[in-house]
Amino acid sequence: MNPEIIYHYFPELSELQKEQFGLLGVLYQDWNKKINVVSRKDIDELYLRHVLHSLGIAKVMAFQPGTRILDVGTGGGFPGIPLAILFPEIHVTMVDAIGKKIRVVQEVVEGLGITNTRALHTRVEDLEEQFDFIVSRAVAAMPTFVHWVKGKINKHSTHSKKNGILYLKGGDLTEELKIYRNAEIFDLSQYFSEEFFETKKVVYLPLKYHGLLKTKHR
Repeated sequence: MNPEIIYHYFPELSELQKEQFGLLGVLYQDWNKKINVVSRKDIDELYLRHVLHSLGIAKVMAFQPGTRILDVGTGGGFPGIPLAILFPEIHVTMVDAIGKKIRVVQEVVEGLGITNTRALHTRVEDLEEQFDFIVSRAVAAMPTFVHWVKGKINKHSTHSKKNGILYLKGGDLTEELKIYRNAEIFDLSQYFSEEFFETKKVVYLPLKYHGLLKTKHR
């Protein structure tokens, strides 16, 4: 397990960021022995399958300082923790309905010494806040996810792209996204050369599309 792949694709990292990404693998390896939040076969490829995958969002959107991000169904802290390291001036809220996963997230964050995150054991539907962007790694089909986060996106945008959802997905999304005409799909294979990314994508769904406000759970 080697963080060099992160340094390769993000060469402008500070020494502190490199140190934090390097420590990330050590912390997850330790905690995964106690609480299994990353599959056993994936832990050795943590930097490829989890950290770099999470940072695919950063190839699509460079978050401005002060941006408020919500990571839904964060699991062990992906994509929230890698994004929080890469963008130290944003604020990342990570939520998951499984308490033991949030415990690991909290412990990893503390071990890294990062202060721009919080991890909550809750359902996204129970949050009474708004965020600039909502991120996640394929926790549900898009119509279901849109239903979950209804009303959680701040309408005031400060980025070149309007506030909305940035969703890490894989495979053929034609059917799933056919009702979202304004959705943009970014193939991660255009940014990362590893075979793992051949079918991986970032789906961007802007707030301006009515589906974010009106699509009902099916």
